[in-house]
Amino acid sequence: MIKKVLYFISKCLFIGLMVSLSACHSPNNPNQVRLGTMSGPETELMRIAKKVALRDHGLQIKIIEFSDYSLPNRALNDGSLDANLFQHHAFLDDETHNRSYGLVAIAKEFIYPMAIYSTKIKHLKELKFHAIVAIPNDPSNEARALLLLRKAGLITLNRQKGTRITPVDILDNPKKLRIKELDAAQLPRVLADVDLAVINANYATLANLYAQDSLFSEDRNSIYVNLLVVRAIDKNNPKFIKLIQAIHSPEVIAAAKQLFHDTAIPAWK
Repeated sequence: MIKKVLYFISKCLFIGLMVSLSACHSPNNPNQVRLGTMSGPETELMRIAKKVALRDHGLQIKIIEFSDYSLPNRALNDGSLDANLFQHHAFLDDETHNRSYGLVAIAKEFIYPMAIYSTKIKHLKELKFHAIVAIPNDPSNEARALLLLRKAGLITLNRQKGTRITPVDILDNPKKLRIKELDAAQLPRVLADVDLAVINANYATLANLYAQDSLFSEDRNSIYVNLLVVRAIDKNNPKFIKLIQAIHSPEVIAAAKQLFHDTAIPAWK
């Protein structure tokens, strides 16, 4: 009997705690935003925005970190997040198309240039035939890497495919480069084992690699701008205006300049 009573009490306490947490983290809370980011310098940057948002707008930002690109949109779509900040339009388009997510971009943020790195050569003209080139294996960043290799003059691509390209869309590969597709987070770790690696800025920064150290990188004309994304039904929520103002603040711009060694580009300017 005592065990049953204790079980009932503990169950009631658990339910009460969950209700309390749900109330605290309600997506309708006008003074709070649950923001998903990728672990690394982008999260550090959002910690600066968090301070600005609270100081200037009374907005509390709860940062939730991820290490897998596939998770922040899933969490946003199911209501576990209010917004996320980690992706560009090509990635968002793929996710909404393939997974039927009801998500929209409401603001441009920074461009974090993807770049081509090597520990074996100092100039692309030194690249040998049959060199191994590692690129991200998720569809949008794979296409981004291939477009950068094209811009660097290493390959030509089927232009009719736009940003929906894969290695099979390579039309000309003069040096017979061997393309190796890997998880984006692994690329800095395999850099010493390949001839070239095309690496996203957030993972490069974690490995102390910066665009100015690369052989070739994107510039301010890149179409791969990071976006602030919310559910379509929430796009007019006024609390997101406060969030955008905090992210676009001088403090955040200065922090981005420091964290990304002067390579982060404010795309809204």
